[in-house]
Amino acid sequence: MRQIVVLSGKGGTGKTTVSASFALLAKKAVVADCDVDVPDMHLLSHPEIVKKQEFRGSKLAIIDGSKCIKCGLCQRECRFEAITQNFTVDPFSCEGCGVCTVVCPVNAITLMERISGYVYISKTKYGFLVHARLNPGEANSGKLVTMVRLNAKLLAEEENIEIIIIDGPPGIGCPVIASVTGVDAGLVVTEPTMSGIHDLKRVLRLLAHFNVRPFVCVNMYDLNVNNAEKILDFCKENGIKVVGKIPFDAKVTEAMVAEKTIIEYSPESDAAKEIVAIWNRICEELGLGEASAKH
Repeated sequence: MRQIVVLSGKGGTGKTTVSASFALLAKKAVVADCDVDVPDMHLLSHPEIVKKQEFRGSKLAIIDGSKCIKCGLCQRECRFEAITQNFTVDPFSCEGCGVCTVVCPVNAITLMERISGYVYISKTKYGFLVHARLNPGEANSGKLVTMVRLNAKLLAEEENIEIIIIDGPPGIGCPVIASVTGVDAGLVVTEPTMSGIHDLKRVLRLLAHFNVRPFVCVNMYDLNVNNAEKILDFCKENGIKVVGKIPFDAKVTEAMVAEKTIIEYSPESDAAKEIVAIWNRICEELGLGEASAKH
């Protein structure tokens, strides 16, 4: 089984556009949308949910009114001001840190797990999609990403599917780390801006730390050819494989509005042709066989 993660230094670089196109080109793959804070793969894949699973990633303090002596220690020690004047817990302020349970002299406070989101297994026109939604204000997205990846791996094993395509979160934080550990390759989608170059270097350092083979593609490279050349030069100097340069193409925006991948919407467009070429190059590099370029 091979796992490929698609990353970017920030949001909006075209990561999901590329991931969704790969899902279509792979023909038989499990897709894992690990951008659980702001998932959007479902917008292009139109999933039909077949399984829903609760995610309990955080805790909430509960005060037993029959035991509480209203001493005020929990109020004084709670740095999040989650204990109200009536000695109840504001669920929107409580971080589940547990300080109140430690200072309570009569053991009137306990921590209870609460539902922080949901994990879904769905069928799409591309195959299987494992995705999730984190409830507003909830944390522990790294833990939720791990849960998504585990479900994707188990599903791939059950269905005898050899490829998992991971649409990773942007940046280099905890959810990204949970997305890249143990994968075979990481494709970094960057753009020809100064911030794009800076973010690319950070993501590549992260992949190197976890010993993940890196690939790079420059999206909308022709908007600033000079910066695109700087990216290509940097990758060449550091022995990093550049698998493609996607030109700016208004058809990509039209495809998103139509809720389709660019491969479906306009297969003869310049952007679609380059994404197909990128997928074939990655397949060749990883020994996955040649992907079909006609849909």
